[in-house]
Amino acid sequence: MSRQKAPGSFVAGCANMFIFPELDSGSLAYKLVQRLAGATATGPIVIDLSRGATADDIVDGAAVGILQSVASDAS
Repeated sequence: MSRQKAPGSFVAGCANMFIFPELDSGSLAYKLVQRLAGATATGPIVIDLSRGATADDIVDGAAVGILQSVASDAS
């Protein structure tokens, strides 16, 4: 899908992140994928953005989430 929507993007088709509308469905899905795939899961990392969030708010929240993920992997 991302290759169709953003064909020139360097991350098209390479994302490994799921975004859910609320914590309950996100927690359920990440544990389900972790167990079915035998994968290592980091998280949950929760970035709470309001409906009025700007693009900059979303980028900043994603950056914080990435830093939290890297920090939890290092410990």
